[in-house]
Amino acid sequence: MSISHAADSIGLKERPRYEVKIIEEDDWMKGAQDIQAMNIILNPGLAFGIGDHPTTKLCLLLLHDRIKGGEYILDYGTGTGILAIAALKFGAAFAVGVDIDSQAIASASKNATLNNIRPDKLQLHLIASQTSSSCRDDWPSRVVEGENAFEIDKVTHKDKYDVVIANIFLNPMLNLADQIIFSAKPGAIIGLSGILSEQVV
Repeated sequence: MSISHAADSIGLKERPRYEVKIIEEDDWMKGAQDIQAMNIILNPGLAFGIGDHPTTKLCLLLLHDRIKGGEYILDYGTGTGILAIAALKFGAAFAVGVDIDSQAIASASKNATLNNIRPDKLQLHLIASQTSSSCRDDWPSRVVEGENAFEIDKVTHKDKYDVVIANIFLNPMLNLADQIIFSAKPGAIIGLSGILSEQVV
């Protein structure tokens, strides 16, 4: 009946040939899941980083390959917090996520909670920028509270990190190059992603 109605609606003179098969109902979600995969729950809100962008995938692969357990991680431009959260799930001991966008910090904080990441394992900081807005006092305790965003050196210079990752645009990456290097321990892994192919010299 549906085929006949569709054919009539577009003026087909001849009915197309078709076959009707009844298949058993299946849980397509269960079929699509890899039982060995690590699951991260994300509600991105307005922040970047849900895991399907090629630059995010590359960073996740790097973290998966290089984290052996117990590392301290610094995530520049944390966005949804996906990289910091993944690093902790891969076995890192502690992570710091920084961003210039207050909405990103709010999103990362919510995602940390969704993934049962405790505030003593992940610290999130809004850092000063010409375009960043100040932190709101009603955010969860894992987020820096107060009226002003932190200067990046006050957040990152207190510790040196085993892995420093930055999935951000080229210009901010160039501006932060010295900071990224200074934040890393000797022999640390530094992962940089987000450079467009036309920007490679």
